[in-house]
Amino acid sequence: MLYWLAEFFGFDGGLNLVRYITFRTGAAVATALVIGLLIGPRFINMLRVRQGKGQPIREDGPQTHLAKVGTPTMGGLMMLVAISISLFLWMDLKNLYIWACIIVLLGFGLVGFMDDYDKVKKRSHKGVSGRVRLLFEFLIAGLAVTLIVAQSGGNLYLPFINGPVADLGLFYIAFGAFVIVAFGNAVNLTDGLDGLATMPVIIASTAFMLIVYLVGNAKYSAYLGLPFILGAGDLAIICGAIVGAGLAFLWFNAPPAAIFMGDTGSLALGGVLGTIAVVAHHEFVLAIIGGVFVVEAMSVIIQVFWFKRTGRRVFKMAPIHHHFEQMGWSETTVVIRFWIIAFVLALAGLSTLKLR
Repeated sequence: MLYWLAEFFGFDGGLNLVRYITFRTGAAVATALVIGLLIGPRFINMLRVRQGKGQPIREDGPQTHLAKVGTPTMGGLMMLVAISISLFLWMDLKNLYIWACIIVLLGFGLVGFMDDYDKVKKRSHKGVSGRVRLLFEFLIAGLAVTLIVAQSGGNLYLPFINGPVADLGLFYIAFGAFVIVAFGNAVNLTDGLDGLATMPVIIASTAFMLIVYLVGNAKYSAYLGLPFILGAGDLAIICGAIVGAGLAFLWFNAPPAAIFMGDTGSLALGGVLGTIAVVAHHEFVLAIIGGVFVVEAMSVIIQVFWFKRTGRRVFKMAPIHHHFEQMGWSETTVVIRFWIIAFVLALAGLSTLKLR
């Protein structure tokens, strides 16, 4: 809205600042942060009253988690509100890439909300059927990637290689949808400890804030050998809104958490990060920057596969953060060490920008 107003008045005077992506990105961070901090206490009280006993705690999980009984979930709603208002204020909504991200953000958020609601209502940690969830997720992601391909084509890029390695054409829709759904669920699996998923999401968003800005700038992308995607730079503002909302949520989600993100937030945030990576054609760099999420998801896949084949477990418990808890690490130790790893992986991912 503010961008439209500034554009209507010809970016005259002080409104000229609104023309710049860097200014609007900083404003999006601040806006989402302030909104999140302001509405957080009311959201928590409202959810606590409506949910009663809060999110069901797995009885087969670490025994220390039983102390969290009564903590409300669906905290992702707070983040989605803060992000959406921030985007409405600072985005150029004529950009189709923005709408692709909004479709995934709100669509995955709705799927996650349905899952959280089902868990709370039935007092079970199972929620909506996995097949139903995946069906809706792929439909939403497919629609978003169709918009993206219509704008920038289906070229596939790899780290350390200059230029596209293949033109997947319409097959890129399936590939992109898989990236979005896979990353959304990877973040969802990681969200098992207080603050564990939130900070890596903030770190990954900060890294992609820089990536999409470079990809959306013709001079910088040419110098670094990156694909130039006209309009991709605006996605830095979405990354900024995620960072601001994430920091606000972490204020309430820091151990001991007053609220859980729930599938509402984790699916939405993971999905929109996947969408941003698809727009920037940096899907494989996302796997590096979001390596914590990838490892968490792979630990579950490996555990299930090996147990079905042999009846034995590879890890004491999956996802892998529970494995370390079972080894005697405290929850805070696991969380902070995973944060450090996420930061190092983000630096590793960013280093690929010049190594081409």
